[in-house]
Amino acid sequence: MTLISEQQLPSIIKRLAHQILETYPGLENAVIVGLQPRGVFLSDKIVAALQKEIDPSLVQYGKLDITFFRDDIRRELHLGSETNLPFSIEGKIVILIDDVLYTGRTIRAAMDAMLGYGRPSSVELLVFVDRRFTRNLPIEATYVGRSVDSIDSQRVSVEWAKTEGEDKVLMFSTDKEK
Repeated sequence: MTLISEQQLPSIIKRLAHQILETYPGLENAVIVGLQPRGVFLSDKIVAALQKEIDPSLVQYGKLDITFFRDDIRRELHLGSETNLPFSIEGKIVILIDDVLYTGRTIRAAMDAMLGYGRPSSVELLVFVDRRFTRNLPIEATYVGRSVDSIDSQRVSVEWAKTEGEDKVLMFSTDKEK
């Protein structure tokens, strides 16, 4: 099942960018941090939309690798990505961006990783898809592209033109007995 089509994606990106600017006009004291690897595809699009609306030099954008802060690092093989935070997050409002909010564990790892770069005044979360009712941790998104009610036997896959050939979001069952 298609949750977000390639035709719907631009308007959702624009809406999310406008919601950020409604809250933080000119992004004063706010920075954007995309989570490696999959959140960066979304954060690149959000940043491009923000730069169309305001002076591009006002958009402070970084990328954060959380690989070695994950709680499943010992269970699965993870290849690290690059962290690039060309600014201090000390005292800033950090808007973390990731593709899917599921259990909350990725965001917990991101907050741990981020603290190595300073202590922000606050942290907000922007996600493309919020899989409601699936949290293991009390984490909630501030900005949401689409909310979906799903169960553990379902999977949400965000596909990007850069890697999968088309921008879209799918939800499908992983239940073998179907």
